[in-house]
Amino acid sequence: MAALSAIAPVVTRVTAVSTVKTTNAKSMMVWQPHGNKFFETFSFLPPLSDGEIAKQVQYMLNNGWTPCIEFEDAAHAYADGHGWSGLDSSITAGYYDNRYWVMWKLPMYGCVNPEEVLQEVRACTKAFPYCYVRVCGFDNIKQVQCSSFLASRPPNDGTFAALNERQV
Repeated sequence: MAALSAIAPVVTRVTAVSTVKTTNAKSMMVWQPHGNKFFETFSFLPPLSDGEIAKQVQYMLNNGWTPCIEFEDAAHAYADGHGWSGLDSSITAGYYDNRYWVMWKLPMYGCVNPEEVLQEVRACTKAFPYCYVRVCGFDNIKQVQCSSFLASRPPNDGTFAALNERQV
């Protein structure tokens, strides 16, 4: 009973940090959802250069992941409105309801050089110029995909807005 009658400790009130909403209002933007399709990591950026792709592949290799190249045409690459779950899987990260792409050759087991992957990305893009191409990284121990990014868009791709038109 003595514990119940003990005086509660006094908590010092600290003034909250102001967010200064009036100055931050212009920095807060809303993503434009229409005509602005994104796929994997980095797809919101301008097209990656060969050097930037090589750095991402090197990251995969440094983590022991196996690179794999996949491609798909525009009609099937973006999973908006199809699948059986009823979820809009275009905005649900990591949910792959009917979002499988065609694999370019086999996974690149034993790959040690990003240039090998770049050569295959170029070959895939040459063979299927009107398809999206992505590079995935698979962990052979965990048996999961750990990384994926869009490496190439079709030349006539108009499914995403220009950088200055992506937010309102």
